[in-house]
Amino acid sequence: ILPAALLPICLYFERQRPRPRDCMPVVVLTALSVTGRVLFAALPNFKPVSAIVILAGVCFGKRCGFLIGAFSALVSNLFFGQGPWTPWQMYAWGLMGYVAGLLANTRLFGRPWRVLVYGFVASLAYGFLLNTWHLFSFVNPVTWQSALLVYGAGLSLDITHAVSTVIFLSVTYLPWRKELNRIRQKYGVKEL
Repeated sequence: ILPAALLPICLYFERQRPRPRDCMPVVVLTALSVTGRVLFAALPNFKPVSAIVILAGVCFGKRCGFLIGAFSALVSNLFFGQGPWTPWQMYAWGLMGYVAGLLANTRLFGRPWRVLVYGFVASLAYGFLLNTWHLFSFVNPVTWQSALLVYGAGLSLDITHAVSTVIFLSVTYLPWRKELNRIRQKYGVKEL
């Protein structure tokens, strides 16, 4: 079911027949997020991937944010190991970028601190989705006690992820957004 949920955006992307310049943000920002995930491999859940995915959604639109999130999980797991968790990571990071793209043109993202709050909440939601996958894939029987144990065990990692996203966004959001928007305008990059 989850790969089927990823399919519509990928098909939409293919039907648009994007120019190479429209694909470059997806390629470059995916490469940056994969590199960041690999460089910070020694620090569990302290990675710049979520911040880059959110920036991609804000600057290049919801579909671009989704694709960068999904491809970041797929490509970085070539280094960390593919498995049944990969589609869930693809969906969770893709959803993070998609929602950031949706919110980018609203008053909710009018101030940078609101983007930081979104990064914190979206990172916790990412952890919730992956913990839910773990619960239904590995825990038998699923009870409210076992659910509390699974979500409780992942809480420290989820909070670390959320804090790291806020840290990376606070350092990169304003300068990167300015440069990415300049690149988008200068080269006429269309929203996918």
